[in-house]
Amino acid sequence: MAEAERIIGTPDTPDAAGDGQERSDAEQARPPERPRGRRRIAVLFAVAVFAYLLDLGSKMLVVAKLEHHEPVEVVGDWLRFAAIRNAGAAFGFGEAFTVIFTVIAAAVIVVIARLARKLYSLPWAIALGLLLGGALGNLTDRIFRSPGVFEGAVVDFIAPKHFAVFNLADSAIVCGGILIVLLSFRGLDPDGTVHRD
Repeated sequence: MAEAERIIGTPDTPDAAGDGQERSDAEQARPPERPRGRRRIAVLFAVAVFAYLLDLGSKMLVVAKLEHHEPVEVVGDWLRFAAIRNAGAAFGFGEAFTVIFTVIAAAVIVVIARLARKLYSLPWAIALGLLLGGALGNLTDRIFRSPGVFEGAVVDFIAPKHFAVFNLADSAIVCGGILIVLLSFRGLDPDGTVHRD
């Protein structure tokens, strides 16, 4: 009887067990990836919101308290807060191309939003969050500040000695860009895989 059960059960049982094992492995492999991906996306948007609100709050404070006033010395004459309106790109470059920079900022936001769907790397989430928050911060100025929609001048106020005046959005963009370069050199892709050239 035992021999008959063994012979009859042999063709089906291992396959069934094997299929069950393969299915179990596949099911165990998939679910962790989705929540992990969602967590990375949550980190991206949390960093972006934090950078955006910090930039927006600092600009509102600067416009209310510092614009049309004397610069405030923070570290002697090495670092001052001085409110200016910048129609160009980061650090005052390209003031004649405000509309183009607005379009570029909007395109960066769209690209980051599309890339977020394949994001499984925490460092990339932080880097893209900094880029997104910074781009949104300066884009808000370009849309809502004078002289007009998509031509608005960005509020800059951080003025180191012998350097261009910038804001927190510029800082977030630069930090995000540097982090992306470092991650690329290390071979870490946004999907979490590591490649070696």
